Amino acid sequence: MSSSVLFDAPGPRTRALIRGGNVLGALIALGVLAWLLVQLDAKGQLSWDLWGPAFSARTWEFYLLPGLQNTLQAAAYAIVGALAFGMIFGMGRLSKIAPVRWVSGVVVEFLRAVPVLLMMVFFYGLFGVVLPGVADKAFLAVVVALILYNGSVIAELVRSGVGSLPSGQGEAGLAIGLTDGQTLRSIQLPQALVAMLPAMVSQVVVVLKDSALGSIIGFSELLRSGQIVSSGDGNPLQVLALVAVVFILLNMVLTVVAHRLSKLLSSRTSGLTDEGPGIGNPTVVAGGAGGGAGAV
Repeated sequence: MSSSVLFDAPGPRTRALIRGGNVLGALIALGVLAWLLVQLDAKGQLSWDLWGPAFSARTWEFYLLPGLQNTLQAAAYAIVGALAFGMIFGMGRLSKIAPVRWVSGVVVEFLRAVPVLLMMVFFYGLFGVVLPGVADKAFLAVVVALILYNGSVIAELVRSGVGSLPSGQGEAGLAIGLTDGQTLRSIQLPQALVAMLPAMVSQVVVVLKDSALGSIIGFSELLRSGQIVSSGDGNPLQVLALVAVVFILLNMVLTVVAHRLSKLLSSRTSGLTDEGPGIGNPTVVAGGAGGGAGAV
């Protein structure tokens, strides 16, 4: 059994209490679920007349699948742009040039503090004024907002990942005649990327969930498509429950990928990688990567 520096390992009595609490919690959850199903059945919400249209070919072909495609497309563009943004400003925060470091810090901290929904609404209004000829301004606003917010998070991952490396890595690069910038690009950043990769994969979960906020500005992603079709069929509970299941399955797949990457890459670094919480700002717990890419 692995030990913890925060608390002692539970003894037999504590483990028994934990198991009992888990069983009691499971029974309470099952009871609540059974009560909920009874209430829904009493109100006719379990009728196939309401659930059937949610699984029909028409619903999936013309609404849910196009909405899912838009969600994945927006997430793909956003994560690629966020990676580029995060690398640039993360390295800017590590720059030895003070003005570059200050400007990068102000940009990153500002974008992290602004709610992503506010940015979507702002850019949607801005593009409506400066880009009147663009047809899909909602899609563009969603992608730009996701890039800026998640890029600022990735910039912090870059900074913390490089900062967590042993100082000897940078000193070794300087000792062989590399400049500070060359040492960062050739030695420190490749090692930090190994530790940051699982957390970056977890950030994709955040991008997928946040893309649903685009429904506020009329972006036809999965949630918005579900709302449209349910308003016509009169079954919002059924359709939105199905949409929720799709989101959960997508996020579960990405979380499993992040967890497996964390296990795989932890064995290749002298420290531990952290796949991130999947919400908020992921963190990196990394030590030196003596055997990682670019190690000296």
